[in-house]
This record gives sequence, C-alpha cells and structure tokens, in this order.
Amino acid sequence: MATTYSTPEGEMIEDHCLITEVLGVVGNPLVDTFPCSDFFSGKTFVIKLGGSALEYQRSVLQDIVWLRALGANPVLVHGGGPYINEWLHRLNVPTRFENGLRVTDARTLDIVRMVLLGQVNSSLVLVTTQLGGRAVGLSGTDGNMVRACIADERLGFVGKIEAIDPTMVQLMLNQEYIPIIAPLGLGDDGACLNINADLVAAHLAGALHAEKLIFLSDVAGIYSEDGSLIPELTAAEARQLIQAGVIRDGMIPKVIACLDALLTVPCLHILDGREPHALLRELFSGQSAGTVIVGSRE
Repeated sequence: MATTYSTPEGEMIEDHCLITEVLGVVGNPLVDTFPCSDFFSGKTFVIKLGGSALEYQRSVLQDIVWLRALGANPVLVHGGGPYINEWLHRLNVPTRFENGLRVTDARTLDIVRMVLLGQVNSSLVLVTTQLGGRAVGLSGTDGNMVRACIADERLGFVGKIEAIDPTMVQLMLNQEYIPIIAPLGLGDDGACLNINADLVAAHLAGALHAEKLIFLSDVAGIYSEDGSLIPELTAAEARQLIQAGVIRDGMIPKVIACLDALLTVPCLHILDGREPHALLRELFSGQSAGTVIVGSRE
C-alpha cells in the first residue's frame, strides 16, 4: 500500500509521485540532474530551527517529511526564544542575556521547560504528523542524551555540554521516526539545565556523524562589515570575524557551534528559514542561498 503525504497546499500525494513533487517545488532544471532517491538514502541531516523561523515551521517540516520519505535521516533540534520571551513578559519575569545566552534562574527555567516541551515541541510533532510524517518528541534529558554541567554561575541554570549519547535518537531513526528534540540537558546532580539549541544541534550532529548540519534562522547567513552576505567561510576566517566583532550577539554561539561540529561534520549551512522550502533548495541545488562554513578550502 502506498504511503500518502500532504503538500503545503493540502493536496494528498502518494509516495511514487514524491520525487516529482519535490522537484517541482525546488525548480524544474533539477529534474534532469537529480540522481533519484539514492542520493539521500541513509544520510543523516541535523537541522536546527530557531528564531522567528519557527513561525514558518510548516514549510520546514514538509521538507523534513519529504527528506525522510526519500530515505534520509533528518533530525530536528528546535529553539523557542521568541515564545519564551513572550511568556516571560506575560508573567513579569525579567529577561537578560550575556554573550547571546539567556540568564536562567529557577523561575525562568520552569517557564523555559514549559514552553519548549509543552508548546513548541508538541506543536512541531503535531504538524509533522499532520503532514504525513512519523515524528517523536524528545528532549536532551531523555535517555541521558545530553549530559551537562553549569556553564557559568552568573548564567544560572544554563548548561555546558559534557557528553552526548545519541542512542535514543539512533533508535528512533532506525524505526523511521523523525526525532524532534528540545534543547534541555541533565546536570551532574540530575537537575534539568537550559542549553543553547545551536550547541545541542552541533554536538548531536557530531555524535551522529551527520552528513550536514543546517541552521534555519531568521537571518540569511553571516554578513561582512559592508552588509553583504558571505557565501562561504573557513573555520579560521569565522574565528577572525568573531575577534573583529563582525560576528556578534546571538550569532556568536551559532558560529562557535559550527566550529565545534566541523571536527566531525563535513559541511555546515546557515540559512533563512523564513524562505519557503529553503531546506530542500539548499540540498537539491548544490548552490547555497546562505553561508556555508567548511574546515578549509583544501
């Protein structure tokens, strides 16, 4: 019996029409060059969805469902900053950041957990299911996936990753589920810690030996001092831009996460997740619409 998937317009299609449908989304010129589903078969892609790109989640999740149907192993790690900020404001809890990281006291941590697990994660799982995917919601505390320690006493309950156990995620992939993961971790004393989602995605991509790590955010990539988009950077060039203050604020932990992941992941992409089907276009076209970070050009 054929599996049925939903298109963004709500039309139902069967799996034998899937490749044609996907190619129609990303552009007809690819039809002659796309090497069928074997191109994606067995490859792991870790995708981080954050920022206001969460508002455009349906298009991203449709891309992920299609990747799974084409034989790929997509893993989604999500943030939730705008939703957390909204609830902190509603509850009159002050918000403060240091170097792009949220200062998290006990009350803030309760709200972070409520939003990440009860609102964002469950919503992403629900929409993925509506689109024909088989999704399972997880957090870094499940199966001791993310072990962490306090990163800095001044930041409160913010974790620094010590170890990643990808066993739970790999089990889900083996069963053809799409893991959707909230960025929480377990401290040494068993306490829950708030962890930057970029870092969780980067470390998990390394532990899974992912083919690519892709950040979908509300920016198109990394910009130079003159405001132009930088299409490609090496790790050394990215470090220089951080030191020069060109890469700053919330982009710093994202780029640092990229540099950590480059030890095991060949290629990293930073894309504007608000663009329809940005993920598929990036993977199918071979030409990046954002910034690609590589270890070296050699």
